[in-house]
Amino acid sequence: MAPRQAGDSAVEVGGVEVAAPVSRAALEDRLRDIQSITDAALSRLDDRDLLAELLERTRAVLLADTAAVLLLDFSSGHLIATAAAGLEEEVRQGVRIPVGRGFAGRIAAEHKPVILDHVDHSTVLNPILWAKGIRALMGVPLIAGGKVIGVLHVGSLTPREFTSEDLELLQLAADRAATAVASLTAQEDRVAAEALQRSLLPSTLPVAGGAEMSVRYVPGEGRVGGDWYDVFTLPSGQLCIVIGDVTGSGLPAAVIMGRMRSALRAYALETADPAEVLARLDAKMQHFEPGALATVLYAVFDPGLDRVRICSAGHYPPVIASPGRPAEQADVPPGLLIGAVPGVRRRVVTVGISPGTLLCFYTDGLIERRDQRIDHGLARLCRAVKAEPPDTACVTVMGALVGSEPVPDDIALLIFRRQP
Repeated sequence: MAPRQAGDSAVEVGGVEVAAPVSRAALEDRLRDIQSITDAALSRLDDRDLLAELLERTRAVLLADTAAVLLLDFSSGHLIATAAAGLEEEVRQGVRIPVGRGFAGRIAAEHKPVILDHVDHSTVLNPILWAKGIRALMGVPLIAGGKVIGVLHVGSLTPREFTSEDLELLQLAADRAATAVASLTAQEDRVAAEALQRSLLPSTLPVAGGAEMSVRYVPGEGRVGGDWYDVFTLPSGQLCIVIGDVTGSGLPAAVIMGRMRSALRAYALETADPAEVLARLDAKMQHFEPGALATVLYAVFDPGLDRVRICSAGHYPPVIASPGRPAEQADVPPGLLIGAVPGVRRRVVTVGISPGTLLCFYTDGLIERRDQRIDHGLARLCRAVKAEPPDTACVTVMGALVGSEPVPDDIALLIFRRQP
């Protein structure tokens, strides 16, 4: 909009900017309207109730007949009707508007308000709006973290010219709505990601003759990540241990982690070669999850537990401790991450396991700290790992590397020992 003179307001209607004087009484009314939208009582509502109450207040303050919020689904590029007052059929019918098309789509694409004083099939894509008899529309973008996450619009069933004061009030409501939506989305994503992780991580470790195992899993204080582990046996009697980390965080990383876990288990039933399993997993991810990256370490123990074959896709090697000897990292080639380069073959290393030998598998949350070099964390881990009962070893490792400090990232720790 062009700069306004003091005491005047300006609004763009149909591409034409119109100025109108603002009286003192009108300004006082507007202050009361702002107080209604920003009322502290709204802050005491949960995010869903806040959004519903905000739409009702916005409709009342602007003397509008309808109010609706459409949220952007980033994966499909569509705005999806999520909440409404006076226009509930939009939500109930699951209205979807492509970004860049129609009234709401234009607002999302251009990142700026739009006012329409004429509503029909030529200006509005959603037939519900013009079939309902809406004559004028005003909409603004919902912005959170510098990104458009949706659109808030109000409508009138009678001819009307919305003013710049109306527009500013609607933008104020949109800012409150964006805060509520961002908070609600973050909460729902975290709850879903945590539930998904809990459902996919083994509830109990399998029993394998001569094997002792213990595990620790600690979610980070930030968003839920893609750390995962798995332990299972094959029909041949071989014991398999998997540990990995999907790049990214939140629900998207947790979903990819779940898909990888299921695919790896399926490929493990088809071939006993760890490198072939990771190759098939890589091909699957390259095709169906382009852009996703993950580290994975896959270890297959012989039925007698006297040796293990290990293959790594960019994951840290396990730390090995034998009775009477200091712990050290296993000499396992790191290999390329899953999803990095198509058609890569990774090397398999065979490690002998004498009775009493312990292997410590872990994710980077255990050893990485922002203010320390990674070598320092690895050295601390090697000093902490000893050939002792796995549960005791878990306590020792977590005490030495975590202690009472907050955990910024997820930690997965799995310790295996061949019985003495």
